[in-house]
Amino acid sequence: MQSPDSPRKVTVAVIPGDGIGAEVMEPALGILEEIGPRHGLEFAWQHHGWSCEHYTRTGRMMPADGIDQLAGADQILLGAVGFPGVPDHVSLWGLLIPIRRAFRQYVNLRPVRLLPGIECPLRLREGEDIDFVVVRENNEGEYSEVGGRVYRGTEDEIAVQESVFTRRGVTRVARYALDLASSRRGSLASATKSNGIVHTMPFWDEVVHEVAAGYPGVEVADYHIDALAAQFVRDPGRFDVVVASNLFGDILTDLGAAMVGSIGIAPSGNLNPEKEHPSMFEPVHGSAPDIAGRGVANPLGMIWTASMMLDHLGHPEAGAELLSAVTATLTSGVRTPDLGGSASTGEVAEAVLEHLRDAAQQDDAGPAGR
Repeated sequence: MQSPDSPRKVTVAVIPGDGIGAEVMEPALGILEEIGPRHGLEFAWQHHGWSCEHYTRTGRMMPADGIDQLAGADQILLGAVGFPGVPDHVSLWGLLIPIRRAFRQYVNLRPVRLLPGIECPLRLREGEDIDFVVVRENNEGEYSEVGGRVYRGTEDEIAVQESVFTRRGVTRVARYALDLASSRRGSLASATKSNGIVHTMPFWDEVVHEVAAGYPGVEVADYHIDALAAQFVRDPGRFDVVVASNLFGDILTDLGAAMVGSIGIAPSGNLNPEKEHPSMFEPVHGSAPDIAGRGVANPLGMIWTASMMLDHLGHPEAGAELLSAVTATLTSGVRTPDLGGSASTGEVAEAVLEHLRDAAQQDDAGPAGR
């Protein structure tokens, strides 16, 4: 593949965050710099040292003008956020949620795919595969600021947390999920709990089916969230696209990551589908302070996340090439301890690079060179 004369310049805001975030971010950036020129991409990194450590120094997870600093980027890469001593709700509401909402990243996209070379912890039927995508509503629902606490510290203390579902919010995430299902196997599972949550969940069901009426080629099924979690474990091969509210989607996707071998390989994208604002891509695994600094963090979640960013940039061939290198690395047996191996973070990343370079040499050689 020949490099274009005028590569597309892409500005990426980089937030390594806490714990293993920086350890997996550095090799991912190197891999993107390797694959970019082959697909007409030139990356410019904007580094931001926003983290829980930044919070302990300044009292803020990011500067007051942090959103303005990010607004000029084409995309955002986030390593991980969270560290002992800083409450999780402080780090989440101080960084991730403001970014997701300011940039209308209303879709959280998380693939759940059993990659070759990984032993599934579930007992699958012969020929069964796991390959589905969860579309999580990312801007409203149960993650609301509406509510409060009164009579703190007394026996009469009350805590109230309100869920907020809007027709606009449910419609747009349902439409995204239905479009995705149309491009895949034509099946959509909608997570609900309308038998017990009497206002928001029946509303969710109604809006999803109203939107689905415009997609006659997609089969839509409603699952109560408890039954859906059970079917994830009992019959994962039945699923194609799953659409869920903010809380339900968050829980289901961690379960999905565990189903396919390790949360360490799970990617995600916080998408602004209209591309009016930057989207943000982050692995699911978190900052893992218990293994930080030991050089054993699995970089494949961050690398797969980078592949998703390439897809969103409109370069699916680059994304597929990178994911193929991840698969080749796994099948070759180079794995970090969370997958039963003994390789370090750097050794796994280097193996991905080698597979990318081998593929590039084969492409450059052409059919006669094979």
